[in-house]
Amino acid sequence: MAGVYLSYPFCAQKCTFCNFASGVFPRALEREYLAALRAEVRGHRWEWPPETIYLGGGTPGNMAPEDLAGLLGDIPASPWAEATLEAAPGSITRELARAWVACGINRVSLGVQSFVDREIRGTGRKHSAPTVAREIALLAEAGIRNINIDLIAGLSGQTEASWRESLDWIERLQPPHVSVYMLELDDDSRLGKEILSGGARYGAREAPGEDATAGLYETAVERLAALGIPRYEISNFARPGFESRHNLKYWKLEPYAGFGADGHSFDGRVRRQNPESAREYVEWRRLPNPAAAEHAADTPHERFFVGLRLTDGIRPEPEEWRRFDAPIRRFVSEGLLAAEGGALRLTSRGIMLSNEVLQDFLEL
Repeated sequence: MAGVYLSYPFCAQKCTFCNFASGVFPRALEREYLAALRAEVRGHRWEWPPETIYLGGGTPGNMAPEDLAGLLGDIPASPWAEATLEAAPGSITRELARAWVACGINRVSLGVQSFVDREIRGTGRKHSAPTVAREIALLAEAGIRNINIDLIAGLSGQTEASWRESLDWIERLQPPHVSVYMLELDDDSRLGKEILSGGARYGAREAPGEDATAGLYETAVERLAALGIPRYEISNFARPGFESRHNLKYWKLEPYAGFGADGHSFDGRVRRQNPESAREYVEWRRLPNPAAAEHAADTPHERFFVGLRLTDGIRPEPEEWRRFDAPIRRFVSEGLLAAEGGALRLTSRGIMLSNEVLQDFLEL
């Protein structure tokens, strides 16, 4: 069954680590965007009843409850098996949590990133560890106990000791799902660009190096496993039964429809992509017959590229074993892949070098 992704690229502030096409935009653009988004959703031909909903792209938790209710009301098949809303800690009230539940939201992903005050301030976020604890309690009181907490390894000023402090908070709060991302170094974020250019802004010179960041990630893998929150995908950890049903659709090549700026869709054969920025999306929706950019999916390559992200890996077809025999043999001999019982998966070492391994399969 299909998933639905709704992009809301509006935030209260632009965080230093963020490399998404989101940010602080004029209120007028937000109103235009929401109108365009609802029109796209209403005009969609629903070939499958949606099973999951995911609202992300920016901070959809900041959306006015009446706007969220209107948007979700345009999507059929409620109640959904899983309906996730991304939110920023420091903004959740009892009334807001109840409004989300009334709209059909049953899972919330909190962009915590760190529980250490100095690191939090360095990102531009305004919450504190006690704030996160208080708001998780409010969500549970409203009926939302399926919570994800995002953490980032590699933030400015982060040390082994401060990272363990964040993991201590995970142990206290006992969320059923945790996402751990290693800081991406690219020109699309202010912090990443500053580190790459050798600058000092945003605490760039206090950021741990790549090896240290990888060490923090490995510490999280071990600690979370000990807490009963094992890794099921490179960046995602969950108690049994709490894996993200929506995100699993991406990694298992199941169908999903994406709406809004940079929304991606996949029907099993064709991939489609909307314009990337909020302004471009609004202008695109004003065209007489807006059509998303599309291309045929290269399923065998994509199955390796996304499926190997899962801890369980994939079970290649006989034709795929033959087609990718050379790289499979090479990566197995290098200790980056393990082939067991007809399944193929990344090893622990392979996960740390996953970008290189997965890209190789995509380019074959």
